[in-house]
Parts: sequence; structure tokens; C-alpha cells
Amino acid sequence: MNVVATKDKLRPADYASDQEVRWCPGCGDYAILKAVQRTLPDLDVDKENYVFVSGIGCASRFPYYMSTYGFHTIHGRAPAFATGIKVTNPELDVWMVTGDGDGFSIGGNHMLHALRRNVDMQILLCNNEIYGLTKGQYSPTSATGLNTPSSPTGSVETPLKPCVFALGSGARFVARGFDIQKTLPDTFKRAHAHKGTSLVEILQNCIVYNDAVFDNVLARNVAAERQIHVVHGEPLIFGAEKDKGLKLNPANLVLEIVTLDENGITEADILVHDEKNKLLATMLAEMGDEVFPTAFGILFCDPAQTYETGVEFQMEEAHKKSAAPSLDALLREGHTWEV
Repeated sequence: MNVVATKDKLRPADYASDQEVRWCPGCGDYAILKAVQRTLPDLDVDKENYVFVSGIGCASRFPYYMSTYGFHTIHGRAPAFATGIKVTNPELDVWMVTGDGDGFSIGGNHMLHALRRNVDMQILLCNNEIYGLTKGQYSPTSATGLNTPSSPTGSVETPLKPCVFALGSGARFVARGFDIQKTLPDTFKRAHAHKGTSLVEILQNCIVYNDAVFDNVLARNVAAERQIHVVHGEPLIFGAEKDKGLKLNPANLVLEIVTLDENGITEADILVHDEKNKLLATMLAEMGDEVFPTAFGILFCDPAQTYETGVEFQMEEAHKKSAAPSLDALLREGHTWEV
């Protein structure tokens, strides 16, 4: 009888490094780190194939705390490094961890191109709407009017919305969660299953420089009314009594909040979430003000060919045309001249 050897399933602790975790007590990064470590054992990936890439910022200390391969790179350039790693060795499982400043200020251009190219990697965006590492300056996602050392009389800038940015850049998978969300590992698993760039925005508290910034959405006493959790194929309903829903006004194609059993409104009138509907995803990503709740879950998922697949195909075609490529011949082809 043939006996097939099987590897013992790893535990979350097997993905924790021996480094002391040095974030501020109460930082949301702790919960995100634990969520990632709970996710990896459930994925069909050898531990040796994981690579965590980061830039600069509080969240970018992530690779130190993961017992995997990792690369702590330079400010804003993590997408470029992650792209190079994935294209060079497509078998590696690449995760990029960044923050709102690292990813969308100095790294905004790199982020845009990683998203539009559709490199097969997971991007975890830890969004605390502040520069935490450099002592509390406002970031691209900070609210208008926020008082910080760099905006002592209040920021005059309009905040960037990461999920809207991602959709506008051509991302094929966009999701949103928050740091202490129990279902965050489920979102990470969906992001990992998607072949292409998966961006997960994670609302994260900075207890020192921007404490309670998301309390208007995440606090227990308001969560039911201020959050809507979207699920593909299910109606967009929310509220403590599950009596509110989103309806599309056909006259101006904007979302409205309606109450079930009022004015003849039934569940049949409520929009049903469709992950492949980019227009709906964009409207959901835009929500989150005094009127509309903030949407959590998989906002958009519509797979397409990955960047590294296209590059690999080009290389294969080039090899077919020239079985014995010559660098000398390549340098001498085309327009040449003698002096």
C-alpha cells in the first residue's frame, strides 16, 4: 500500500516572527497582524512562498513580524518592488502592506500603476487618516478641517477615498474592512483567491495621533446604522432593525436611503449587490458621510488577465521566434552606423 505523506497544518503562531512587536499599545495594526496570521494557515500555499513587502510607515513594519520572507523597502515604492518580485518569480505569493500616506501620497503614482497593471498580489491598506510614524501630520485621506502639526488651523484639502481611487485606476478587486472586524480573515481569503491585484482598505485606529477618528462609523452604539455590509447577490439592507435599504433613483441615477414598509417600499425595491457592477461599486465606495453608511465587504470583483501572465506570454513568443537569442545581434539590429 502506498502511503502519501501529508504536511501538518500550520497554526497562526507559526507565522509570527521572534521579533518584539513595537507598535503603540492599542494600535489597530496589532489586530490586522493577527488577522493576517489567522488567514495564512487556511490558504493552500507553502510558507516558503509567502513574501511580505512594505514601504515606510507604522504599518510597514509588518515584514519584521511575519515568519515569512519579507522586504521592507523605501517610502512609497513598495508597489514597484512587489511588482518586480512577482514578475521575476510568479510562483511567489506576494502581499503588500502600506498606509494611507505611504500608499497614496509619495506612493500614489506607483499604487496607480500596480492597480491598472493587475499584478497578482494582495495590497493591504491600513488607513488611519494620519501620518503616525512622523508624529501626526495630515495625510491624503485626512478629513477636511483636521488640526495637525502640519495644519494647525485645519486641513483645507479634500480627502482621497482609497477605494474610489482604486476603482478609477482599473483595480479588479476592491474591498473594505476595519481593524477589529472578526470577519477580516474572510475578506483576506477572498482577496487571495482573486487572481490579480486585490486592494483591501482597512480602517484602522491610531490611538495617539488620530484616536476615535472612525467612531462615527465603528462605535458599537452607532455601528448598525452607520455600516452596511455588502454580500454578492443579497439586497443592500442595513439598520438596527434591518429596515433600511439602498434604492437607485431612476431619474438621476443616484442612491437613496429608503425605509422598508414605508410608502409601499418592499425588499423587491432594494438594490441587490453585484460584485461585477463597477458603477455600483463606485457609488458604494463613495458613501460614508453624515447621510449614507460606510460600505464594508467585497465592493468589486471582476477578474482579468494578470500582468505577469502577459509578460510571460511575451517572453514565450520571443523565444519561439529566436531559439538561440544573441545580445550582440540585438544590439546591432535596426538603425546602426559607422564612424
